[in-house]
Amino acid sequence: MTTERRRPECEPIPVPHAGGDDPHNECADKYPPNRYPGKDVLVDGKRFDALQVGVRVLWEIKTDRFDTYHDFVQEQAIRKEYPLLQEERTIAEACGYGFVVGVSTQAHKDALLAEDLTLNIVVTGCKR
Repeated sequence: MTTERRRPECEPIPVPHAGGDDPHNECADKYPPNRYPGKDVLVDGKRFDALQVGVRVLWEIKTDRFDTYHDFVQEQAIRKEYPLLQEERTIAEACGYGFVVGVSTQAHKDALLAEDLTLNIVVTGCKR
């Protein structure tokens, strides 16, 4: 993004973490690391798990135990996640942010990359 003024809806707004998933929230706070520990960030009406410290990168964190799922359940999880990740990446990029998906396991990363090689995915190793 250039030095021109960003659209107001693209300004990050810290909001409380959604839900009560402590291991997930801990991962979102520590792994990127999160510019707003204890908070998600709202950008253009969409909640992201973290805004990385020092750079304009929004993160979506997945801490499910994907590699323990039966193949059918893994396929269903990817079918559910992938459209949401596409939407989040579109919003992030339209607002001048990078977008990274953090997953707990290599199996989860591999399954998402089989859907879309252009996703930026990092294995966090975060545990449930």
